[in-house]
Amino acid sequence: MFTREKMPSLTLFLICLLTFYGCATFNPRPIAEVPFKERAQTQVKNNIRVTAAVFSAEESEAVFGVPLYKKGIQPVWLEIENKDEERVWFAPVGTDPDYFAPLEIAYIHRLSFNKKANQQMERLFHDKAMRGRIDPGSVRSGFVFTNLDMGTKAFNVDLVGEDNQVRIFTFLIPVPGLKVDYREVDFDNLYTQKEIVSHDTTSEFRKALEALPCCTTNAEGTRMGDPVNVVIIGYGRDILQVLRRSGWDETAAISETESTFRFPWAFRYTPVKPLYLFGRHQDDAFRKARATINERNQLRLWLSPLVYQGKNVWIGQISRIIRRFAWEKFRIEPNVDEARSYLLQDLWYSMGLLRFGFVKGMDVVTISKPRKSFHDDDYFTDGHRMVIWVSSDPTSLSKVEYLEWEEPLLERRKILIDQ
Repeated sequence: MFTREKMPSLTLFLICLLTFYGCATFNPRPIAEVPFKERAQTQVKNNIRVTAAVFSAEESEAVFGVPLYKKGIQPVWLEIENKDEERVWFAPVGTDPDYFAPLEIAYIHRLSFNKKANQQMERLFHDKAMRGRIDPGSVRSGFVFTNLDMGTKAFNVDLVGEDNQVRIFTFLIPVPGLKVDYREVDFDNLYTQKEIVSHDTTSEFRKALEALPCCTTNAEGTRMGDPVNVVIIGYGRDILQVLRRSGWDETAAISETESTFRFPWAFRYTPVKPLYLFGRHQDDAFRKARATINERNQLRLWLSPLVYQGKNVWIGQISRIIRRFAWEKFRIEPNVDEARSYLLQDLWYSMGLLRFGFVKGMDVVTISKPRKSFHDDDYFTDGHRMVIWVSSDPTSLSKVEYLEWEEPLLERRKILIDQ
């Protein structure tokens, strides 16, 4: 029970509490005050024009009056102009299968003891949401409230016409607020013309891939690191689109400060430790995390001086990073071929794979006699590196071509036997 002596303190507490909540304000700014259209991208197909932009954390809070990024919510602004003779319908589930409903967001951010502000908030989110039907000769704009992505936002705008045909617009839009490695690399001047080696025949190309270094190194090049086990052939934008479509996150540049990672979801984007190839650390790194930072796949990529039939050749290292407890150090899963196999399956099922094969990369390393990375992690491998061609256009699973170069499964049996 409260004694008479405690009553003044309780009264003061209640007054402070009511004052705090009663003064909680909701002051969104007009959308015209935010210069987001400077970053907007536009695509036109079959008399349909779609313009898209992704709001930053600061822009979202300014326009909607609440810190959406803290709840993992990211507004995507769309403007659709229909110059066709038939109406089309916009399907937000194509932009994000788990998008947020407008009033759901208002409920998440509702203020205590401020009914008027809550009503204003509900009206704001409802009015600014993108509506489905776009009639002939009309323009409609609004927001889809998606799950948050940093780095590059990859999404589709799917429009269904009265002819039951689907018009698909695919966007890759940089999101302000995260500095990633590849944006700091001058790819055009990474190699001189004399250093670039073009291959048109398969036999020459295979030999060039087999002649690549077996492993990454430390910065000084004095110790061997994790094995070079992936080769990706394709233009950089296509690779980025395929990986993002498959759910891989870009990671922050190695030089990025920890102040960037203040949100609960930020572990998806923390910098990847540098490994070295061609005398430099990775040009870009991607992560596919599970529920926590303790289990994740990490892919590092370097642009090589090789060109195959006019396409860029990217050399990579993929590994699965694991630990049990927060106080333990991270380690790679010893069977590094598992991560390589995962990448193949992941790109295959996301319909981003054209063809694949395997080439020799290093000697077989057995379970009983594992090698150590310079981080002192044991690993074993069948010694092959996977070579994959990617496509930004979806490819049917049954259309993927397998190149009968090397057979990694036979080598894996040797590893399992030799214990």
